[in-house]
Amino acid sequence: MGGKRRSYDAPFREGAVRIVLETGKPAAEVARDLGVHEGTLQTWVHRAKVRAAAEASGGLNESERGELRRLREENRQLRKENSEIGMERDVLKRSVVLWVKEATK
Repeated sequence: MGGKRRSYDAPFREGAVRIVLETGKPAAEVARDLGVHEGTLQTWVHRAKVRAAAEASGGLNESERGELRRLREENRQLRKENSEIGMERDVLKRSVVLWVKEATK
């Protein structure tokens, strides 16, 4: 079985990525030196490169992406609530129609 999954704080990840990018050392060597799995460090480096490219091309920065995620989640929730309210409205309309038919008999 695998061991416990380790988590690393943002400053550690950023520092490890900077070592790879600024020194030109292979990610495998830096990962061994820091006690991090090679694939993990390579993922961090890849994400940093993608982020830098997006920012350079006028894309969203980290806080803007976070805000976009939050707004998308809020939009999803509001759409769900709107759908539920629409169904409740339809049920009430049908109930009123049946009530009026009963009352006019």
